[in-house]
Amino acid sequence: MERFNQLISTGVQEGFSDLHITGGHPVVYRKNGVINFDKKGKWLHEEINELVRKLLNNRQMEMLERRLSVDFAMSIHHIRVRINVFNTTRGLSLAIRLLSGKAPLINNLNLHPSLQEFCRPASGLILICGTTGCGKSTTIAAMIEEINRTRSAHIVTLEDPVEYRFLSKQAFIEQRELGVNFPSFEQGLLDVLREDPDVIVVGELREPGTMKLTLNAAESGHLVIASLHATNSEDALYRICNSFSPESQNVVRSQLSSTLTLLVIQQLIYMDKINFRVPLLSILRGRQSVKGIIRDGKLAQIESAIQTGKGEGMFTMEQYRKEYINMRKHFTSPAETFKPSTEESPEILYPAPLVSGVHIKVEGPAFEVGEKAKMNFRQNSQDFGQYYVINEKAPMDELITTIKKSDKF
Repeated sequence: MERFNQLISTGVQEGFSDLHITGGHPVVYRKNGVINFDKKGKWLHEEINELVRKLLNNRQMEMLERRLSVDFAMSIHHIRVRINVFNTTRGLSLAIRLLSGKAPLINNLNLHPSLQEFCRPASGLILICGTTGCGKSTTIAAMIEEINRTRSAHIVTLEDPVEYRFLSKQAFIEQRELGVNFPSFEQGLLDVLREDPDVIVVGELREPGTMKLTLNAAESGHLVIASLHATNSEDALYRICNSFSPESQNVVRSQLSSTLTLLVIQQLIYMDKINFRVPLLSILRGRQSVKGIIRDGKLAQIESAIQTGKGEGMFTMEQYRKEYINMRKHFTSPAETFKPSTEESPEILYPAPLVSGVHIKVEGPAFEVGEKAKMNFRQNSQDFGQYYVINEKAPMDELITTIKKSDKF
């Protein structure tokens, strides 16, 4: 761990954005977008195995064994890092992203300034969409920070994992991580409505249950910000609506039309004249014309509505490139915005000893296993071992097969 900690500290000092550690191979680092090799920094396979054992808790180790990879974020000497541990032909490898110590600002991300105004409403649904790696989470973090700087509000985030840690300013921010602080997005959304929130942030909409509860939260008078994998506005709306049974879709479309405030599709495009990538957006606002299209299920008309809504602040990607990106005179370099640094938040990460563990699905739907970690209480340590929660709807033969396949017995 001491060697690993030193590597992270050196990475911040040298301005590395990423580090890669794999057995019997030089440490690899990325600086200014370019891959480099540290030929003096080889790790033995056994050293990596030992490092992973020290980095992962019981829940994460269980996930690594089951999925052969695990993704998590942590703080090392107040330096925030996101780590993916995965299995390769060289054994276990670690891909480490060094994060900025503070959340970015909307303007520093080269985003359209109109996104700031959507941080002011008291209620509604904001969807930030795009493919993996397009910067959705970073855009949401910038919107959270905008609210944090400008509004007195209670913000509760449900994230997987927690990347940027926020220091409460005008807003009171509480962050919860999937699998650590709540067992599922559905349960997290059920909990959050009892936690007096003004703003709810949902890391990703994946399952119909999560989507339904997100719509309910927005409909009940909260500002909800969520991310979704989608390539265009029509696709995003279809993904939500088609996640439900045909008999439920009218209700879902009605909820979506009444709550949708903003739908952003984001891509990253490389610009030769500045030598780095900038966000390219499509912006759909929840105007009355758009609400009617969604309510009536005429989603094929959404792109036309964006084109004709230019005067209301909407943009197709083509319009956005022409009228905003090509006209903008100054862009902030990502090397400056995302420069790794010490965390702004001085708060320690504290795992509550009274929380016995979380339930995570293992080997199919027949049962769940909850890991109760060793807890220090009044300097006494006790191992509570494993417990199982039987899914009463699971067929008995499936339950027996699952237990036999599990190495927990």
